[in-house]
Amino acid sequence: MAGQGLPLHVATLLTGLLECLGFAGVLFGWPSLVFVFKNEDYFKELCGQDAGPIGNATGQADCKAQDERFSLIFTLASFMNNFMTFPTGYIFDRFKTTVARLIAIFFYTTATLIIAFTSAGSAVLLFLAMPMLTIGGILFLITNLQIGNLFGQHRSTVITLYNGAFDSSSAVFLIIKLLYEKGISLRASFIFLSVCSTWHVARTFLLMPRGHIPYPLPPNYSYGLCSGNGTMKEEKETAEHENRELQSKEVVSAKEETPGKGQKQEPRSFWSYALSRRFAWHLVWLSVIQLWHYLFIGTLNSLLTNMAGGDVARVSTYTNAFAFTQFGVLCAPWNGLLMDRLKRKYQKEARKTGSSTLAVALCSTVPSLALTSLLCLGFALCASVPVLPLQYLTFILQVISRSFLYGSNAAFLTIAFPSEHFGKLFGLVMALSAVVSLLQFPIFTLIKGPLQNDPFYVNVMFMLAILLTFVHPFLVYRECRTWKETPSAIA
Repeated sequence: MAGQGLPLHVATLLTGLLECLGFAGVLFGWPSLVFVFKNEDYFKELCGQDAGPIGNATGQADCKAQDERFSLIFTLASFMNNFMTFPTGYIFDRFKTTVARLIAIFFYTTATLIIAFTSAGSAVLLFLAMPMLTIGGILFLITNLQIGNLFGQHRSTVITLYNGAFDSSSAVFLIIKLLYEKGISLRASFIFLSVCSTWHVARTFLLMPRGHIPYPLPPNYSYGLCSGNGTMKEEKETAEHENRELQSKEVVSAKEETPGKGQKQEPRSFWSYALSRRFAWHLVWLSVIQLWHYLFIGTLNSLLTNMAGGDVARVSTYTNAFAFTQFGVLCAPWNGLLMDRLKRKYQKEARKTGSSTLAVALCSTVPSLALTSLLCLGFALCASVPVLPLQYLTFILQVISRSFLYGSNAAFLTIAFPSEHFGKLFGLVMALSAVVSLLQFPIFTLIKGPLQNDPFYVNVMFMLAILLTFVHPFLVYRECRTWKETPSAIA
């Protein structure tokens, strides 16, 4: 097993990273693609004679109607990126890895082919293609996250690397933009992405399990190339066995932390957690920060066009700089490392003081939540200053903030709520935050219309909203203090 299994595990890990890095989260490279679409005159007919004063012989015209159309496409795609997390997660849970990946390949291939054969005259098809692209990408990510189960104590590191690779795949649209500037057509680039689906299919049947990868990993576990005829049944039985073990451990843990002598704590329903203050403030925290990130990415091309006075060369340079900074795979593990170290520190204190292990785990999330809000506040402040060179710092803060955001979100939900409700709560918080993200389009319309391209008041509003997100880590900190002082307060 060691001689044959390890190389297969490593091959699965590396090809999974390549899949997430090259295909899964390309949506976040939207500004690079918008630059190409504008050069190809997509939605140019909406401009008419109304191109803004920024248009000149050296740059792209500032056309309100065209920018609004691109913003609406990104709003719809980013909404689907989050909202579809719940149904795609259900598909993965219900129909297992192979079916989920084949659905992902279908959506992704169809989307890339639509974009490849779309022209300025049929640009409206982007409303169909971009959401399909994000659904396929999300399913690629979900099916790859389980690979962390193959690496035991390094499981969290692998999961954060995959999330970082998902963020970093925005560089794909930068590569397409650079190739376009070298004479490679948009159609050729997207046909190549479509042809890569043969690699996805081969990986699905050769390097991925048909079912789920269980955790903890049982002895003599095999999958992919090494699996036999009875593997699916063995995987199912093993997974059920391990789930029963984990559930029994959770019940024991819950009993140990239950107030009173010998009292048995009644299990709480999913809705009791979904309607709790803790979940509500976490939803506010995620929704506000995510909305600001989506608004910034969706309007970046218009923002840079305004700041650069319509100079296409400068807009191109800063668009490239933004895409180059989007390597979240380098930032993602930092947050997990911070939380792991704090958790070990608090666990040592807990053993000395006899504090609750649940309180210790929750306390370890406070610095991560607060740091994420602080990074986002700095990102918003820099983005609000209309100085082009400062935007380099904005781009760096943006990618670090985004990497911390999604890592903190998953970690908090894992720690703060029972594991049997994690999938539903994760899907619910992502779906509700996706509904909030729809506000980015009316906000963009407000900037382009009544505010006459001046985002100052919108930026001030967002900075105040981001300040509000600090309430969440503060309340979690208060809860931790209460638990330490009165262990019977644990609910």
